Amino acid sequence: MAGVLDGLKIVELGEGLSTAQVGQLFADFGAEVIAIEPPGGALGRREPGFMFLARGKKSIMLDLGLTADAEVARRLMSQADVVITQERSSILQECGLDGASIMPLNPSLIYTHITAFGTKGSLADVKADEAMVSAKVGINQGFAVVTDRPGPTWSSTPWASWSGSQAALQGIFAALRERTESGFGQQLDVSMAHALGGQDPFNQNNAALEMMFPGAFASGGEHYDSAGAPLLNFPFKLLVAITKDGYWLQFSGVQPRHFRDFMEASGLNWMYDDERWGEFVTVVTDTVTIPDSASSEMRLEFWGILHDAVKSKTLAEWHDLFAEYPNVFAEIFRRGTELLHHPQLEVEGQLTTICDPRHGDVLQPGPLVRFSDNPAHISSSSPLLNENEAELRSRVAMVELASFPISKAPATLPLEGLTILELGMFFAAPYGSTILTDLGARVIKLEVLEGDPMRTQQAFPEAGAMKVLQGKESVALNLGSPHAKAIVEKIAKDVDIVMCSFRAGAADRMGLGFEGIKAMNPRIMYLYCPGFGLLAPQGAAPAYAPVISAGAGISMRSVGFLIPEGVPDSNKRLREYAKKLQAGGATAAVQPDGVAAFAVGTALAMASYLQAIGLLGQELLTTMLMSCAHLQGEAMVEFEGRWPESSTDIEILGVSALQRLYETAAGWIAISVTTQREWESLAELLWIPNDDQRFMSGPLRHEHDDELVEMLSKLFLAHEAVEWEARALVAGVPLLEVNTERPELIFLGPIAEEHGWVTRIESPIVGEMPRLSPFQKFSRSKTQALPGNTVGQHTAKVMREIGYSDAEIAEFAERKVILLG
Repeated sequence: MAGVLDGLKIVELGEGLSTAQVGQLFADFGAEVIAIEPPGGALGRREPGFMFLARGKKSIMLDLGLTADAEVARRLMSQADVVITQERSSILQECGLDGASIMPLNPSLIYTHITAFGTKGSLADVKADEAMVSAKVGINQGFAVVTDRPGPTWSSTPWASWSGSQAALQGIFAALRERTESGFGQQLDVSMAHALGGQDPFNQNNAALEMMFPGAFASGGEHYDSAGAPLLNFPFKLLVAITKDGYWLQFSGVQPRHFRDFMEASGLNWMYDDERWGEFVTVVTDTVTIPDSASSEMRLEFWGILHDAVKSKTLAEWHDLFAEYPNVFAEIFRRGTELLHHPQLEVEGQLTTICDPRHGDVLQPGPLVRFSDNPAHISSSSPLLNENEAELRSRVAMVELASFPISKAPATLPLEGLTILELGMFFAAPYGSTILTDLGARVIKLEVLEGDPMRTQQAFPEAGAMKVLQGKESVALNLGSPHAKAIVEKIAKDVDIVMCSFRAGAADRMGLGFEGIKAMNPRIMYLYCPGFGLLAPQGAAPAYAPVISAGAGISMRSVGFLIPEGVPDSNKRLREYAKKLQAGGATAAVQPDGVAAFAVGTALAMASYLQAIGLLGQELLTTMLMSCAHLQGEAMVEFEGRWPESSTDIEILGVSALQRLYETAAGWIAISVTTQREWESLAELLWIPNDDQRFMSGPLRHEHDDELVEMLSKLFLAHEAVEWEARALVAGVPLLEVNTERPELIFLGPIAEEHGWVTRIESPIVGEMPRLSPFQKFSRSKTQALPGNTVGQHTAKVMREIGYSDAEIAEFAERKVILLG
């Protein structure tokens, strides 16, 4: 059975996790994906997850420094629908494989270049690498709290690579959709660093408001006082605790009703009526703050009471309580590949086993998106290096290259005419449709009369939701009213896609599930995007970023080796480990909400393209949990004889001497030297003798890694970080200074301005303010950057469009069926 992308030809050029992730999605759904690997093979082959990332692809090894091999690559590209590469612009131009050289040979091509920081600015030609991006946008510094030593921390999770790949996929599908009308392709540029800014739910807006209203609003403060007591209530509501039998749990009591039920299930309900504790516990439950009158001692004591309550029961006993109290839930902090045995992935059918000719059965995540009628077509295991050389060289030998004029097709928004109905709250799913508004999609967001809870998550009015609501039209309804249901039905009849992130069963109970809307609109593409899934056991469980981080193994991936087995011998030690686990799974800038949002954007963009080529009436599913499985694809496989994936040293400074953080005379630097050419440039920069037998090849450097760490540690102390960066940029060495600023300030600051990551819009709430610019830059198509909205701002407009008179609208407003913003 052919996949839904059968007939498309994709060429991956060179190294890069983002490139591999883009190609994987196309391969999973039936496209022919040709991976052009360098001599010796892609670095990804060292990781066990290569069998996941390269499944269904073809491999050809080419030395692009050889004219004949570069010509083979050029001919493959001339026959492709999509090219994806992370190679530096200077290298592509040197080989004649850049977009400007290839597009005239293939005017229908979508040539996709994923860079580290963009195509303009002082960092334009820096290697498109996770370590380079993490250093420059504050991610290393953001994770510094997980260790007890001074200095930044190596990022163990490829946050930037994921944002880059998903932003690229969204742009590719938008360009393919536009191509169905114009007949022409175009170039697409995506910056990993720029896209990474999309993962931050609201801190960028908080920082902007702090600048706009100095003294009236503060953001980015400390979370704990000098005694280690919480200053906000998130350590209580998102409690990290350990059971009697030694299982670490991440609780999810964010909403007041959830936390009240947790207190009751824990036997702590008495505290609400207690003379000493009543006010404190009520404020903690109902707000995001802690009473000003609460001392450090009181906050630490309450924290200890919660920890003791969890420690009093085994995991099995807690699972019994979860069944008794549906609003109470906690995830296990999983380690390694335990995610592949998560009961939700199993019951949803989101795992697959592929028989590899070298390693036998390989258990791995299924496709990122599930289609009801046209499932993914995972055809084969990963290829051997150069396995398809003969076939591909024979194919291109018959190709005659010719040059064609560049397209003069109209420059439009690539998703113009697409309408999405959004049924969701918070950030993890709704930001996915937000991204598509930049590409021209119209998104009608249904809200309750009180508005999306994100609107009230911050002390400043609307601050929490300004980013996630950008570009959307807000329609506020009392969804419990039969009149509101009739309004929604009229809206749904004319939309193209529904995006629903309500907990399992909620949309169906309102008559707004897939079957209900398909009955009104047979062509609908309906995307479910919950936290865990649609079925028991956890389809209805509350899913917040820390909960998914724990369940997906992200936290333990980052700090697990710092957390010993067994129950800590004191609550003080327990708190120390709990803080590390919480910090290891997410920061304000990167966390599973953003990971999931980008996957939702990809699923929506893919659905829009498939609809344009005639695929109609489908139910789609992607989840936060599945997004995080794909995020960790380099490690997320199991098979007999599996070797360990790359992991950091005990100090979390890096994975090897040449992929590591180093302290300098002032400040820190990050390096990511992975090729012989890069090593030679680094050795020349540092005056390392080229006849040192220990370091003359990759295998020898690996063998003498400890000696290389010791040598480089001494050499880098000779100059300050800022000087090393300046020298490295000239020499072409992948080395950058670690930025110690808060990421939200970086994304609004000089680097963002220089590289085009930020623009200004007119907010209906606070006037002119900065926001991230669109992540995709096309050579022909337009993008747009729109502001947010107020609750119900577009209710009247949308209701008029579906046939209601002004008198009817006024009557509905008076009866509180709708809210007019």
